[in-house]
Amino acid sequence: MTPPKNRGGAPGRGPKRADAGRGSRPDVARGSRPDAGRGSRSDQRTQRAPGTGTTRPSQPTQTKREPQRPVIDVHDPDGVRLQKLLAAAGVGSRRVCEDLITQGRVEVDGQTVRELGVRIKATQVVHVDGERVQLDESRVYLAFNKPLNVVTSMSDDLGRVDIGDYFGDRKERLFHVGRLDADTEGLLLLTNDGDLAHRLQHPRYGVLKTYLAQIQGPVPRDLGRRLREGVELDDGPVKVDSFRVVDSQPGKAIVEVILHEGRKHIVRRMLAEVGHPVLSLVRTQVGPIRLADTKVGKFRSLSSAEVAALYKAAGL
Repeated sequence: MTPPKNRGGAPGRGPKRADAGRGSRPDVARGSRPDAGRGSRSDQRTQRAPGTGTTRPSQPTQTKREPQRPVIDVHDPDGVRLQKLLAAAGVGSRRVCEDLITQGRVEVDGQTVRELGVRIKATQVVHVDGERVQLDESRVYLAFNKPLNVVTSMSDDLGRVDIGDYFGDRKERLFHVGRLDADTEGLLLLTNDGDLAHRLQHPRYGVLKTYLAQIQGPVPRDLGRRLREGVELDDGPVKVDSFRVVDSQPGKAIVEVILHEGRKHIVRRMLAEVGHPVLSLVRTQVGPIRLADTKVGKFRSLSSAEVAALYKAAGL
């Protein structure tokens, strides 16, 4: 006689109960996932605590680190202690300079220095809180109020009065930063720091020069817009960085012109091109340095703060 078929089970065994076997879950509702409490492997990989963002495990979770600069030994056993040079440069008292060093606020040749025993040469590049400090006492930085009819040259072959007549007896070899026409007066910087002088006068570094010009009036309302948009000259286009009317009188006006161009007669040629020839011209500012109350034909030494501001303007 043929035995009855064992439905739902292996041959020779009884019918398989739904809850049979170890680990059965009789309380699991119909249609629910058996692993809903634990989550599947794919679910576990994507689960995250609230507020952790949406970054997937395959994505980088940290920003790329900047490549570290090579460590340079700035110590010079034949040099002077760093805090002593900083104090001599007017940064602060010796104790204040020591605190700046230990706090990591001083860099020498691009390296942060924290040790008080470091000795350096005054010719090395030092920054405090990101600002350049000139430690070399042989460097000279002067602001000169050039008079009218003085040629911007240390020596003139035609025998005209030049700035060498004012500074020719100094032992340093001075460079004038840019030029001023003989019929233009005002601020002229002089220094024996060749790198700084080059950057201050090169248009690439965008150091601004400010002029006060007396021109023929009246001044039309759109003159500033025309100059900011640019005008075409024989040697190429030019535009001002800023323009404003300072004073206006019948037939003439005083205007302020700010630009970083340094071409010859640039302010006079530009204003003449737009129909307002210059009657007189004074340069009042170069970068952060102002003419202030320096009298005509006189000069003054720049303060350490002014020198630091010049370095910053020149990107040094």
